[in-house]
Amino acid sequence: MSPTTDSSSNDVASSTGSDTVVQNAFADRYTLLGGIGVLVVVLVSIFAPYIAPTDPQATFELMTPPNGYSEGDFTNDGTIDRVWHPLGTDSQGRDILTELVYGARISLLVAFATVGFAFVVGTAIGLLAGYYRGWIDSLLMRYVDFQWAFPELVLAIAIIAIAGGIGVVPVIIAVGFAFIDDFARIVRSEVLKIREEAYVTAARAVGMSPRRIMIREILPNVTGTITVQTTLLVPIAILWEAGLSFIGVGVAPTTPTWGLLLSDGRQFINEAWWISVLPGLAILVTVLSFTLLGEGLREAFDVSDREVKDR
Repeated sequence: MSPTTDSSSNDVASSTGSDTVVQNAFADRYTLLGGIGVLVVVLVSIFAPYIAPTDPQATFELMTPPNGYSEGDFTNDGTIDRVWHPLGTDSQGRDILTELVYGARISLLVAFATVGFAFVVGTAIGLLAGYYRGWIDSLLMRYVDFQWAFPELVLAIAIIAIAGGIGVVPVIIAVGFAFIDDFARIVRSEVLKIREEAYVTAARAVGMSPRRIMIREILPNVTGTITVQTTLLVPIAILWEAGLSFIGVGVAPTTPTWGLLLSDGRQFINEAWWISVLPGLAILVTVLSFTLLGEGLREAFDVSDREVKDR
């Protein structure tokens, strides 16, 4: 049988196996709970303009408690409006629920973009290093070792400064760079084992190009490990964005994010606890949901702790 036919058969088997893995993963109640939590957060971020009760830039009475009301001419039409704030308002008079809804959009955007960037770059490094070995492996992995040894917070702040200061794009670049080594090490270790398999040897024997071998024969067989790593890095990226915004080197101050809400509310924790506690709970629920989902997928794909680095 030709390598092409084998590859097609492997694709079909891989697709069927992946479906079974997903079914097994969601048979666990904790994984299912995490998946539901992730789905809810994603849907909230997508439909934020329809879910948020007010405009994200609208301001009302300062530090209104949860289930409170603001009264005033907020639309500048000469009439007195009475606006309900189910989760209260912050120190600038913005509705907390609205900020949490729009903050979910920013947090997920940064998380998915950073992990996607790290996935592309790190996977490419791991594939090249593991397949070619020799001086290419030594050169690429020395860079990975250097990044691994370098303090991630210092690296992130330096990249943000080089990329032009605070903002969504600099944060994505900074956190994405910090995650490259996670993918590179895992993919390389898997490729070093897979490249010695019989079907890879057969593909070389019939003259298949290295690029096609890596993409068609090797990469599909590390999908499980990469998927688990991706799922586990997303909550870490959310924490990174919140942390950078909290210390003032993340997104712009006018951008509604959970980290900025935490930073804004810390000085009013005694007078207005809800400003810090509610975004903290949003971060907790989101991170926990992604973690439960990632752990469930790790067990379903039968990926060992050695293959996926839990940070």
